[in-house]
Amino acid sequence: MNIADLRKSYERAELSESDSQAQPIDQFDKWMKEAIHSEVPEPNAMTLATVASNLRPSTRVVLIKDYDASGIVWYTNYQGRKGQELAGNPFAALQFHWVEMERVVRIEGVVEKVSDAESDAYFHTRPLDSRIGAWASPQSQVISGRGVLVANAARYGAQFMLQPPRPPHWGGYRLKPDTWEFWQGRKSRLHDRLRYSQQVDGTWLRERLAP
Repeated sequence: MNIADLRKSYERAELSESDSQAQPIDQFDKWMKEAIHSEVPEPNAMTLATVASNLRPSTRVVLIKDYDASGIVWYTNYQGRKGQELAGNPFAALQFHWVEMERVVRIEGVVEKVSDAESDAYFHTRPLDSRIGAWASPQSQVISGRGVLVANAARYGAQFMLQPPRPPHWGGYRLKPDTWEFWQGRKSRLHDRLRYSQQVDGTWLRERLAP
């Protein structure tokens, strides 16, 4: 089969101005809850795009852990590639793709670290092996083999037992949105796209974009 011949007609739903929420966080909350209720695979998975100092972009999938009007939160190793790129350029983009619902959400804005208290609170809710893993993995560094990770996990497990503290190099980020886009697939590739742009006074301008 020729990959160029793969096609799908999107006909599950629509997105109109009259049926969308005035605030983008409310629209996101609505769609997220619908994705969870519909039991789509990993509705909390999002692609994070960052840009390095040499202007090369990179993407990876991370998991959203919290959201509210102040932004979108995830947790990771601060010393990995994404952490290093965010330290040099705090602007980033997120994308959710709920394939079964024919929906995409794109979010852009500036990223900041969450407070130590927030990172500590979340870290201690993680399973024990995940807490040990945060110590064991020198994220994004070249290692000689998987044995390095296994040995590190055994060493830190023996050192911390059941109470590993949060590593100083691990914690949360919050993307503070200034732009949201909600995409709903439609028939004949005439998709619905609504963009919310934050204005100087903090209000949101909602506009329809051509697909």
